[in-house]
Amino acid sequence: MTLQLGILFALFSALITNLSFLLKHRGAREAPPVTLRHPLRTAAALFHSKWFAIGWAVAVVAWCFHVGALALAPLSVVQAVLSGGLVFLTVLAERWFGCSLGRRQWMGVGFTALGLVLLTITLPSHAGDSSSYSVAGMIAFEASLLAVGAFLVFSPGLGNHQHHGVLLGVAAGILFGVSDVAIKALTGAVGDSGLAGLVSPWLATCVLASIIAFYASARGLQKGEAVPVITLTSAAANVSAISGGILVFGDPMPSDPVGIVVQGVAFVLVIVAAALTPAPLRAPNAQLARA
Repeated sequence: MTLQLGILFALFSALITNLSFLLKHRGAREAPPVTLRHPLRTAAALFHSKWFAIGWAVAVVAWCFHVGALALAPLSVVQAVLSGGLVFLTVLAERWFGCSLGRRQWMGVGFTALGLVLLTITLPSHAGDSSSYSVAGMIAFEASLLAVGAFLVFSPGLGNHQHHGVLLGVAAGILFGVSDVAIKALTGAVGDSGLAGLVSPWLATCVLASIIAFYASARGLQKGEAVPVITLTSAAANVSAISGGILVFGDPMPSDPVGIVVQGVAFVLVIVAAALTPAPLRAPNAQLARA
C-alpha cells in the first residue's frame, strides 16, 4: 500500500509540475525581459505577474508531493513516473493553454518520456539509497555541470541563437540537476550531524545553482515555446540527476547485457528527442511581433 501511495503522489507531482511550468510560461511572457543585471527588479517583476506567481505557488505544491513520493517509493520508481508524466504536458498545453504542437514536437516529447522511463527502470532497485560520496568526484561533477550551465546562460554568442529559449531551458535543467545532487549529499550530512550538516559547501552550491536556474528557466520560458522548453528542462534535470547518482554516489549500473543495451537506447532516444522537440522557426515578422 505504501508503494502504491508513493506512485500516486509521483503522478500528482508530475501533473502539477507540468501545470506549474505552463502557468509560469504564460506569466513570464507577460513580464518584462529577464536580466541578471538587475536580479531583484527582475524577480519582483516576475512575481508581479499574476500567472507567474500562481505557477510558482503550484510548483510548491508539486514539490511537496515529490517529497512525499520519495519518502514512500524507491527513487527509480518515482523518476520513472515523473518522466512518463511528460505526457501530461502535451495534453495540458493543447487542451487548456492553446499551444499548437506539430508532429515533430509530439515525437520529441514521446521519445523524451520513453527514453527517461527506460533509463530509470534499468537502474537497480537499490540505486540512490546511499548518500555517501567521493569528495573529489563530487567537486568534479558539480563544477563541470555548473560550468556548462553557466556557459549556456551567460555566453553572449548564444543570445542570438535561433533556439536560445530551448538552450536556456536545457541550462536550467542542468542546474536543477546540480542542485538535486547537492541536496542528496546534504541529506547524508544532516542525517549524520543534524542541522550542523548544513554548514557545507554543497548548500552554497545548491543555492547558487537554484538561483541561476530560476532566472534561466524564466528567460527560457519568455523566449521559447512552452512545450520544447519545458520538455528539455525536465530531460536535462533527470539525466543530470541520474548521472550524478552513478558518477558521484556510486549507484550501480545494470549488470546484465540487456539492461546495458536498453540504457544505451534510452540515452539515444533522449538525444534524438532533443533534436526533434524545438519548435520550427517563425517568420521574422512574427518574431518581431512577439518580441
